[in-house]
Amino acid sequence: MELLKVENVSKIYGTGDNEVKALDNVSFTVDKGEFVAVVGPSGSGKSTLLHMLGGVDVPTSGKICVEGADLGSMDESKLSIFRRRQVGLIYQFYNLIPILDVQENIMLPLLLDGQKPDSAYLEELVETLGLSERLHHLPSQLSGGQQQRVSIGRALITHPALVLADEPTGNLDRKNSADIISLLKESNRKYRQTLIVITHDESIALQSDRILYLEDGKLTDRFK
Repeated sequence: MELLKVENVSKIYGTGDNEVKALDNVSFTVDKGEFVAVVGPSGSGKSTLLHMLGGVDVPTSGKICVEGADLGSMDESKLSIFRRRQVGLIYQFYNLIPILDVQENIMLPLLLDGQKPDSAYLEELVETLGLSERLHHLPSQLSGGQQQRVSIGRALITHPALVLADEPTGNLDRKNSADIISLLKESNRKYRQTLIVITHDESIALQSDRILYLEDGKLTDRFK
């Protein structure tokens, strides 16, 4: 079943001589529960694409639909609700709140949305992430790998339809990188959440169900 549809999406920054086309007529679909990797050189448009899939940015032209809802038709208020409830974002630099402990950081999207956490799911998620003994630690008391696990928990706590990860292993050593990818793959399998990962690491990309290769803002057939 199709969860995501990207149709003729372009993104242009600047005007005239300063115009930069970050994305150029990109189209693809992603099925529910699919794990897709997006790879390509720096400046190819990968992060721009991810931000638009998550409703953080909007296309200059084209359409993005998630579960049949057109993001371009939403005002900022509806987009904000969409981001909180339907999208889990995982960044390279964790973006944890330093004064909140592990449990509070994981539950933050629910608290911002005025929802009560599902205690059974929270317990299951924390155990899966290996954070049961760290719930009341601050981010400064955690290793890089543990902080990234917290950011994954925060992304998954709302049962989002779409999980987007932007270079999630970029700041980690090889062992922690392997652990994080294993966790993302497990959540993709266990919770049937659609996963899109941006990465420079082709060994990670090759573990996905499908690879999209971006170059100069366009999808190419390099991996076909």
